[in-house]
Amino acid sequence: MTSTAPRTDPPPPHRVPVVVVGAGPAGLTVGNILRAASVDCLVLETETREFIEQRPRAGVIEEWAVRGLEKRGLARNLLDRAELHSACEFRFDGERYRFPYGELTGSHHFVYPQPLLVTDLVREYADARGGQIRFGVRDVRVHDIDTDRPSVSYTCPETGEHRVVHCDFVAGCDGARGVTRAALPPERVRVARHDYGIGWLALLAEAPPSADCVLFGCHSRGFAGQMPRSPEVTRYYLQCPPGDDPENWPHERVWAELHERLGASGAPPLTEGRLIEKRVLDMHDYVVEPMVSGRLFLAGDAAHLVAPIAAKGMNLALHDAFLLGDALVAHLTGGDDSGLGGYAQACLRRVWDYQEFSQWLSEVYHGTAAGDPFRAGTTLARLRRLFTSPAAAAAFAEQYLGTAARY
Repeated sequence: MTSTAPRTDPPPPHRVPVVVVGAGPAGLTVGNILRAASVDCLVLETETREFIEQRPRAGVIEEWAVRGLEKRGLARNLLDRAELHSACEFRFDGERYRFPYGELTGSHHFVYPQPLLVTDLVREYADARGGQIRFGVRDVRVHDIDTDRPSVSYTCPETGEHRVVHCDFVAGCDGARGVTRAALPPERVRVARHDYGIGWLALLAEAPPSADCVLFGCHSRGFAGQMPRSPEVTRYYLQCPPGDDPENWPHERVWAELHERLGASGAPPLTEGRLIEKRVLDMHDYVVEPMVSGRLFLAGDAAHLVAPIAAKGMNLALHDAFLLGDALVAHLTGGDDSGLGGYAQACLRRVWDYQEFSQWLSEVYHGTAAGDPFRAGTTLARLRRLFTSPAAAAAFAEQYLGTAARY
């Protein structure tokens, strides 16, 4: 006899080895690594599954990060569907300068929007590997991280019930505004922060890319960038005052500025389309040290934020997740503590390398619009050097691709 009873989710656990707070790329990658090793864990996420699978975010993934996902069985769709980019183009002084970093290094970028990656990771974790995940939870709190019996509490969205899950470790992967970063003892935490004093108007346009690669416009009116996302959707950025109101940027003004700042001799005009997203990002970075306190390990934006200037944020989150997931498995299945002991140091070497490159690249992008003739002159000198010095070109390509940071 076939039962027609509706399928119900299993009851929430009262104890698991690891609780992962946050279902972004970092948290879901950690969860997948644990489940692949048959380690039980619970992922808690304040948003719905539909929301995280549609939230517009980054789209550029470095090759080493893709290979890390592939090694862990998490890159099938990515490898089938991602676009490969092996060049970028700078536009300054009214001219176009193509930078073929693939020819210099043999490496390339993968363009795969973060919502697609998150969708893949959720399906693999929850549907294929049987991982437990709770969406829409509220009032998440982390407790007793300096003991060997930490716990995480939350409110169930369906019943309003207060639940407590005990664990051995907490992975804090809930982003810049999450609760896990706030759980670090303030007397033991240093937050190093840098504000660029500029804003970027982040735009999504229902329009095909106007070039086959990323475009960087270094213009006296401000930076502009084109980042292809798919054949139908393109990400654009426009430098603007920090804290600017997106409503100050109607359709006509946006496209006029993009045409001006990305214009160059011989370049085809941009293909315009409906703007489906407009928001202002104030450019800043921060690094939280230490990334570990007791049994709480931070990863991704909970531990560090790098402005989207160099498209490094999702790559850093994946780097953290690889190290943390592997270290937790080594400890929980074999008693090897070396990975957990060296986790923060290994993460921070790459974090600071990427932060330094982001600062350098910010000057290249924004120096010509600073209103300072001396600064504009040195910025143009940097740009010209990329196209006249093989050594400068090789150094830039290594940092742009992340291949210089082999940690």
